Amino acid sequence: MIKHTLLPALFALSVLSAGAQTPVTLENGAVRMSWDRSADGFKLGSLSVKRTGRWMELPHSDGQFTVLYAASKPSKQPEPVYNAKGEAINFPESIYRYVIPLWKELTSPVPLNTAGEAMHFYPEKRSESKEGKGSQSFLTENDRVIMNVLWKADHIHPSDITVTIKLTAKTEGWYSIATPTLATYPQDGFTWAGIPGYYQSNAVEKDFIKSAVYMQGIPDKPLIMRERTASTLSPFIEGKNRVTLAVTADPGTARDPWADTAKTQSVWRLGLSLMNRKGELTPTLYHPVLGEEGSFLKAGQTTEFSFRYTIQDADWYTVYKHTVNDIYRFPDFLQLKSTNRSLTNRILAMHRYVTNDSTSLWRTEAFNGMSIGAQAYLGGVHGSEKDAMKNSDYGAMWMLATIMNDPVLKETRLPFARNFKLQQQTTTPGFFHGAAAGQYYLSKSKRFTEEWGPYVEPIGTTYYVLMDAGNILLFNPGDTAMKREVQIAADRLLNWMDSKGQWQIAYDHATQAPMFLETEDLRPTFYGLLIAYKILKQPKYLAAAKKGADWYIRHAVDQGKFLGVCGDTRFVPDFATAQSVQALLELSEATGEEKYRTAAIKTAKMYTTSVYTHPIPTNTVKRVNGVDRKDWEISHAGLSFEHGGTFGSANHRGPILLASHAGMFVRMFSLTKDSLFLHMARAAALGRDAFVDEPTGVASYYWDVMNKGAGPYPHHAWWQIGWITDYLLSEAEMRSGGKVVFPRGFITPKVGPHQSYGFAPGKVNGVPANLMLRQGLLECDNPYLDYYCALSTDGKKLFLILLNNNGKALQTSLRMDYTRIPVTPVDAKNIIPVKIAPYGIRIVEIGLRG
Repeated sequence: MIKHTLLPALFALSVLSAGAQTPVTLENGAVRMSWDRSADGFKLGSLSVKRTGRWMELPHSDGQFTVLYAASKPSKQPEPVYNAKGEAINFPESIYRYVIPLWKELTSPVPLNTAGEAMHFYPEKRSESKEGKGSQSFLTENDRVIMNVLWKADHIHPSDITVTIKLTAKTEGWYSIATPTLATYPQDGFTWAGIPGYYQSNAVEKDFIKSAVYMQGIPDKPLIMRERTASTLSPFIEGKNRVTLAVTADPGTARDPWADTAKTQSVWRLGLSLMNRKGELTPTLYHPVLGEEGSFLKAGQTTEFSFRYTIQDADWYTVYKHTVNDIYRFPDFLQLKSTNRSLTNRILAMHRYVTNDSTSLWRTEAFNGMSIGAQAYLGGVHGSEKDAMKNSDYGAMWMLATIMNDPVLKETRLPFARNFKLQQQTTTPGFFHGAAAGQYYLSKSKRFTEEWGPYVEPIGTTYYVLMDAGNILLFNPGDTAMKREVQIAADRLLNWMDSKGQWQIAYDHATQAPMFLETEDLRPTFYGLLIAYKILKQPKYLAAAKKGADWYIRHAVDQGKFLGVCGDTRFVPDFATAQSVQALLELSEATGEEKYRTAAIKTAKMYTTSVYTHPIPTNTVKRVNGVDRKDWEISHAGLSFEHGGTFGSANHRGPILLASHAGMFVRMFSLTKDSLFLHMARAAALGRDAFVDEPTGVASYYWDVMNKGAGPYPHHAWWQIGWITDYLLSEAEMRSGGKVVFPRGFITPKVGPHQSYGFAPGKVNGVPANLMLRQGLLECDNPYLDYYCALSTDGKKLFLILLNNNGKALQTSLRMDYTRIPVTPVDAKNIIPVKIAPYGIRIVEIGLRG
């Protein structure tokens, strides 16, 4: 927390003799630090952690402090950045209007860490600490600053040391305090390093575009990242000795994205880096940020910075979870939450929305002798004249039509969406035969196109042919035209895959030349071939899927390098990483090979760093678009990025409400028993009413627009129906211990790993049953009760699968209207009282006459 006062520094107490040669030590249960007096001041002579009862010293301990100073406010104008050949980098192309301002920000002096003057020093004196045993205090003074530093052992968390720095300016100017350098790492001396929300990798990357834009590898420059897309405020390095060093800002240090009555997402109060100003590898924080809020001090004014180090004999993920759970108290968030409407209620509301031509912006057009149907898309599309059309989640469309037995969907949506899918594939002979022609249809020019240019991506064929057609075939296996589409699409992917199992990112539509050569296709393109194998049963597709996945594991998963699928941000990493988790799990199930399951878990752990864990949610009341909201209602915590990093939409828009990963995280909890997955799934899914449009049940896509509904993206309702169903049924399977289980279909394109249901019977309490929902069948006034229904395949039982999505016991009554289903109950109880334990499940069986 920044404080400006005209008082002298509070820790400048009685100064002890500078001539004492006895090392100054600070010891916690698992960490020991020792400072030696030298001609330069007090240096950290040793830093040790306890392993199996013995102290193990970390190499390259140091303890140097750095303060950045500028007499005038640093410029925000971009500076040239050079490649390995010494040539100025011209990036990105002019068409990428959304990210050009972010490139200019990234290449300005403060993020490049070239602004101001760096003052490096060691504390001159040791001062008496009022904190007593378990603390040490130091003082330094030069012609610009007086700085007092208090170190304290955290006896609640034995691997943590807390630090408070108070800096008093002796001359007017801009100041930024860096966390001291405890230890440095050679560039080949670490196992894993990262800044959550930005990058994670096992290697330093010298290519500026790969590291600083695509987050592929650790930058070889001391770049300073902003907190607005740092999901957890804790840079970390895991050494080759398996000891992890992390530095974490105290809660309240970074910006609040909505501080009072308006968005404050772009306020910059905390900088994060994996290098100090000298370019040495070490986790580093900066506060205040030079030239930003709180950094200007007049002579005599004081600023304060509190943070902690974690030095633990553990891997990065263990230390990261400690920060999330213990310091930022992420699990406590669920206790604050309340809700006004259930998720099932939202599904039923969105069913009404998508069957209404007006609200869903449904359109049909004549194309190639067919009537094709899709929803209007009013966002940016290359070449669009506001005439773009798109369908988003074919699995959810066919699923909802089936479980609702809805004639509007079956007769006025699905046939034309099917035609759209058939026309979306290139069927003319040649280089693109079998590929997706583009995810959008432009009705005025009567052509399909990609989002951000005239190119064709192999993963587009996985998405907009194989995933969608595969899901249709699960519901309609006799659709020979769709099966043919799968066949030629899979053969196109086979043809495009190289001998190593790799694909190109894209091909120019006119020249067929590969595009975007500055990086690799670090996306789960291989999943399309797994779908082809499951549909067509031809072993060649499974063999190719394995080959592609093996390449992907070596080059993406094992190195922490990923690529995204959003063309408007030039494919910076996004939710495609979460899709990789589900794709690898399915490949493991299909092959029985453990390596794919292991890679899936590893990727899922990395994807947790795409979920915000700060600021800590509170009950503070804020004004949001004329409505009073409690802070937790609009909190970033628990929400994931569309894409983060330096180029992602989260920089200005914040996270998204489309929690496609929620069901996968519940499944990952079932697999690993790691509670972080379950807490993150529930934090994303539950209690998000502040973002839901009341009449339609549709949540906004971006955080910053709050509850404005679908906006220009009406097709997003299908994705929301899909992910909510996947989440609820994954919770039901987990809570019931497998007594409620339904087969899952294929992943949806683009936005994440949620899957379709309803194409085949599952089991409820061992009884084969088909999923079912009906408007008005079940009514309940308690918004914490979520449900799905199922009808036994023999027609003799109706199952109500009831979930209590609250941390308190639920007691309520269900009102049943059996006229909504074409069967008669044996014992028609119109009112059913239920009691369900916190986050529990209850299955009600109702006998039917048949």
